[in-house]
Amino acid sequence: MPYGLGGGVPQAASPRGTFQQIAKALKTQIDDDQGMTALPSVSDLMETYAVSRGVVLRAFQMLRRSGDAEPVPGGRWRVVRPGDARDHRPLEEQIAAVITDDRLAVGAPFPSASTLATRFGVSRPTITKALDKLETAGVLVSGGQGKVRTVRAVPDREERS
Repeated sequence: MPYGLGGGVPQAASPRGTFQQIAKALKTQIDDDQGMTALPSVSDLMETYAVSRGVVLRAFQMLRRSGDAEPVPGGRWRVVRPGDARDHRPLEEQIAAVITDDRLAVGAPFPSASTLATRFGVSRPTITKALDKLETAGVLVSGGQGKVRTVRAVPDREERS
């Protein structure tokens, strides 16, 4: 029987509170390791604790309610520390802000999807969807497949809010 939820108690002894025990163990890890920025993957925790995906997700939700973690695109979870500044605007608004933040003028080349994926910590397909929305809104113009996108219009603050 798997151990590791603390106290040497086999998991089968208390199946109801397993997700709470996993959440408590993760919270302890978060508190002990100030450099920890992401939670282990669902599959890693399923294997470590020999539990179902649902049990791990319930533990993650418990950490979310306590303000210790939040989901990020791609099915991962990040650690939330007190004082962390998190931008909760839709991704396309965050990407549109790149124009003003990086002082890009109309006609200037826009950063690539790969560059933006790294900058925002999301996948390229997620970035591409957001870029498509900005093209539809007339903020960016695409030069075609393999071509660099360029700035078509500089968004105002009112347009982004």
